Amino acid sequence: MTRNARRNRGILRYWMVLGVLMTAFASLAMRAVYLQTLSSNYLQRQGDARYLRTVTDNAHRGMILDRNGEPFAVSTPVESVWAHPATFAEVRREWRPLLTLLGLNATEVARQLRKHTGREFMYLKRHIPPDIAERVTALNIPGVYLQREYRRYYPTGAVSGHVIGFTDIDDQGQEGLELTYNDRLRATQGTRRVLKDLHGNIVETVEIVSLPVPGRDLVISIDKRIQYLTYRELKSAMQRYGAHAATAVVLDAQSGEVLALVNQPAFNPNNRTNLRSTLFRNRAVTDVFEPGSTMKPFTIAVALESGLFGYDSKIDTTPGRFQVGSKIIHDARNYGLLSLGQVIEKSSNVGAARIAMALDKERMWSMFRNVGFGETTGSQLPAESAGLLNLPSRWVPMDQAHVAFGYGISVTALQLARAYTALANDGVVMPLTLLRRDHAVHGLRVMSAVTARHIRDMLELAVSEAGTGTEAQVQHYRVAGKTGTVHKLVAGDYAEDRYIASFAGMAPASRPRLVMVVTMDEPSEGAHFGGQVAAPVFSGVMSGALRLLNVPPDTPTERFQWAAPADGRSPT
Repeated sequence: MTRNARRNRGILRYWMVLGVLMTAFASLAMRAVYLQTLSSNYLQRQGDARYLRTVTDNAHRGMILDRNGEPFAVSTPVESVWAHPATFAEVRREWRPLLTLLGLNATEVARQLRKHTGREFMYLKRHIPPDIAERVTALNIPGVYLQREYRRYYPTGAVSGHVIGFTDIDDQGQEGLELTYNDRLRATQGTRRVLKDLHGNIVETVEIVSLPVPGRDLVISIDKRIQYLTYRELKSAMQRYGAHAATAVVLDAQSGEVLALVNQPAFNPNNRTNLRSTLFRNRAVTDVFEPGSTMKPFTIAVALESGLFGYDSKIDTTPGRFQVGSKIIHDARNYGLLSLGQVIEKSSNVGAARIAMALDKERMWSMFRNVGFGETTGSQLPAESAGLLNLPSRWVPMDQAHVAFGYGISVTALQLARAYTALANDGVVMPLTLLRRDHAVHGLRVMSAVTARHIRDMLELAVSEAGTGTEAQVQHYRVAGKTGTVHKLVAGDYAEDRYIASFAGMAPASRPRLVMVVTMDEPSEGAHFGGQVAAPVFSGVMSGALRLLNVPPDTPTERFQWAAPADGRSPT
């Protein structure tokens, strides 16, 4: 090959190599332009999908405070352990100390990992104590992290369990006021976008989307001091008399605020072990019972309002029994001729039935409905029952006679307490609330003030030495109230040896500040009448509550003189 031929071939190879390189560079340039301009949005989305994540920031739930600012429910910060499934699966040899620390089973964790394949997050253990959280961090296992959450704590425990309720592990209300006011109490999570590496570690916070917002505090009407007092007295009485269950409700007669609400047996919302619905059921609003003789004051009120009877009217109860249709109504003995007040004092069923049979049943029904029987109280507590008050069109004569002394009608303890506010508040029944009221509210007038005062006078007789509620007396205070004892309905029939005993009353009788209802379900140890098992609870609670509220006595003695507060203000 000649020199010229070799040179020409060299030149050709040069241009060929140069052409290939230029083509490659052109292709790279075109690809770069394509990626940087035409496909930039798509690629950015793909990158974000792999490394950009939205995470949540938790805030605490609002506190529940008693009327004086004392806490009933607070949220405390805790840590929860979570894992990045893919990373955690790769370090299985390092699991053992972690699982031992958290009390987890390796087989179950492996099963959960398989369920979370392809995901970025998996809880291992929620709400662990601070010392455990520190030890988890010290293990430094790849793919394992801590997340700040909040756990609900109830300082008063079983004392307020039924009224406050509780939340689930996600801090959502499940029972009681926690459920009723969940929307107000719950926090709003914050969100932020972060960059994460291959192992789920946060590299950088890119953007704060929204800030976490704590829940709002809730100030309720309950007075923690009176709640404690009521809990102690009710628990003691239930144990003493071997009752199946018991309930007590204390109201501010003038404002309609619920100051205490207690059920027994109680439950501790801080301990969910073996928690059953029978324990956390709020019997004060869910369980109904026949009120028995605690209903008689309202029958007498209808009689006085009708104009057919006066305060001094006499009722002949001779010979201690009264036949209505095929049924015979009995008294404990033949009381003979009784005044209206004595019908309540002696708790005469015959007297109440004779009065009722002389009244218009529509008028009776209207009074009972106006004081709140047959409808919920408006407390907004979960699963509240409306009770039972049949329409008067369905009453036969026996129904009209029976309802006069509390049979054939069903009420809740909270309903009965609300009804008694009408007697305590000069004929005005007050709307109930479990929130603290800072302003006066208007109630519904259901009877004249004169009638209400007459009924209070009669109820004072019922707790006198000659009445059935002697055990409800409170030293230095006048008390008005009524006992009730009914046979318990079991499978549609009245059980001969099973009772519900109750007491409903108010103090001080001259100007009632507090109304209280106590019920005992199936007392079985030595006594079963309302005056024996329920009235003493009323006395024990009122003795302390009236003094806690600085209510002046209305029967001062030489040995006890009421002293006004040092600042000169009138006691409330």
